[in-house]
Amino acid sequence: MTTGTSGDVLLRATDVVKHFPVRSGSIFRRAVGAVHAVDGVSLEVRQGETLGLVGETGCGKSTLARCITRLYDLTSGTVEFDGADISKLGASAMRPYRREMQMIFQDPYGSLNPRRRVGSIIGDPFAIHGIASGQDRRRRVQEAMELVGLNPEHYNRFPAEFSGGQRQRIGIARALALRPKLVICDEPVSALDVSIQAQVINLLSDLQKELNLTYIFIAHDLSVVRHVSDRVAVMYLGKVAEIGPSEDIYQKGRHPYTQALLSAVPVPDPRKMEGRARIVLAGDVPSPLNPPTGCRFHPRCPKARDTCVSEDPPLIPRLGDPPIHAAACHFPVEVGEDISLSTPQISESERVIEGGLIGNA
Repeated sequence: MTTGTSGDVLLRATDVVKHFPVRSGSIFRRAVGAVHAVDGVSLEVRQGETLGLVGETGCGKSTLARCITRLYDLTSGTVEFDGADISKLGASAMRPYRREMQMIFQDPYGSLNPRRRVGSIIGDPFAIHGIASGQDRRRRVQEAMELVGLNPEHYNRFPAEFSGGQRQRIGIARALALRPKLVICDEPVSALDVSIQAQVINLLSDLQKELNLTYIFIAHDLSVVRHVSDRVAVMYLGKVAEIGPSEDIYQKGRHPYTQALLSAVPVPDPRKMEGRARIVLAGDVPSPLNPPTGCRFHPRCPKARDTCVSEDPPLIPRLGDPPIHAAACHFPVEVGEDISLSTPQISESERVIEGGLIGNA
């Protein structure tokens, strides 16, 4: 997709935190803890670029997206869109900004109301914002359908009459109806067949060039993210572990977690797969109810040291990388280093964290 690194900053998130309270009791419910879904994320997205957001299920990618679009209220932190602070705006004050930022959801089956016709679904943005009605609305809806490769004559059909790929195109048409500046694609191809994935990705790429769109592209498939993104942010347990230009992340990822993710990407060449080291992480992802101290990845990290347990590493450039490539790691990975052979070196005094053992489990 296009490179937008020279454009103006369209979105700036600063120290965004989103905690979901956990309550106990049947009558007098009281907070007994909080799920740390997003915990101090800062990033910028420039006009015309695509920022890929990757990480395991539950790392906070979708929650961050909903915080950016203010579908969730922030626990703390700020979100600036097009120069305006939208962090604490009410529903009525947010309405003008809703036109400028839209989401494409993961499930093309669950995100469309099966009881409503396609023309009505795509026409909702025009109705909600009072932009068009009657024949004018119908014309605009059909133009949006044609833009995403749907037959405008299918205006009166129900979602059940379309395939999965066509339903996702309906979702894309709805998101682009008002020509927003920012589109957040929340795993838009993960529920589709591989052949259909390519069609939808190519469609999004073409639309970005045609309409000068800015994307935040959330996905599990790192090969897809590499193909579509200008920059990539890797999240782990509510924090950004590494962020930088796409090729830098894939060619010289500095964070051990980034390397572990990349080692799991299948390569369509058996000869290359044979000589490739697979990084198998120890243990499970810690609970976001009680995240580890220091670096959140240290209980599973093959390079963990005592410093990782006690000190939270800042997200800064490492090993001489440029300012646009930053990693939150005390002991970053050198180019060519094989961390599959590394073992944690944590003293016994540091091994008991919150009542449990860390390290190889």
